Amino acid sequence: MSDRSSAAAPPRVATSGLVLLAVTSVSWGLSWPITKYVISQWPPLPARGLTGLAGALTLFAIAWLRGDSLAVPRSQRLRLVISAFFNVTVWMAVMGLALLWLPAGETAVIAYTMPVWTALLAWPLLGERMTLLRVLALAMAFGGIVALLGAHGFAASVAKLPGVLLALSGAVGFALGTVFLKRFPIALPGTTSAAWQIGIGSFPVVVIGLAFEVPQLDALSPLGWAGLVYLIVIQFCVAYLCWFAAVQRLPASVAAIGTMAVPVIGVVASAIALHEPLGLGQIAALVLTLAGVALATRS
Repeated sequence: MSDRSSAAAPPRVATSGLVLLAVTSVSWGLSWPITKYVISQWPPLPARGLTGLAGALTLFAIAWLRGDSLAVPRSQRLRLVISAFFNVTVWMAVMGLALLWLPAGETAVIAYTMPVWTALLAWPLLGERMTLLRVLALAMAFGGIVALLGAHGFAASVAKLPGVLLALSGAVGFALGTVFLKRFPIALPGTTSAAWQIGIGSFPVVVIGLAFEVPQLDALSPLGWAGLVYLIVIQFCVAYLCWFAAVQRLPASVAAIGTMAVPVIGVVASAIALHEPLGLGQIAALVLTLAGVALATRS
């Protein structure tokens, strides 16, 4: 009887990991159209930064309730700040601004080219050899971006270019942060690490954002307030906690490929909720990008 139960244990663990991964992907995927809606009522930097700070405080509370240490050893502090800059500050700022020029779905597609850039940057920075699969992954990622730019003609492409460049810089910045963490991992509990990184990374976004424009509370509609709550509770707390738990239960390659559902959900949800275009250009870009990410994660 014990042999049977022990043999059945691994599938249950794998299933729980897949469920957690699905919750993460859906939560992050839906955050793209919700963020796009929120910044239509609030300026993008305060909207992104303030929700990040609130999410960080919530994660600190969760870590404390779980009994995790909130202390950061001196040896980990610089790593934490550098990682927070690339993975949070740059990502939150440029992606929020990119949404001013791009539909949420298209921004999500460009954003999730980050595994391709990670594979590319690992070549010079980590000494990982450049394989044919990685070259093909890079070509497919560029193909996806070209498909997005060509979806509505030359004039529309020129108008979108600032958003594309911003989203690309965010994806490359996040890739740099990922490579940095591979080289210098942070020795902290997952929830504590996420809380510190989101909090540290969000702070300059808030400061810079408020220097240009102070958001007005009465500018938010009831649906806008609901969007803020979603971003704080679901995007920053539930999704991150599920992500760390999923990574503990699943192979890294499975977890990485699983996040490919995020841009799919973002594109479809944006088309439904915000009536964004979903034509051949967007579908081609999505297919090319996901194919590139799949190759990058396998190489």
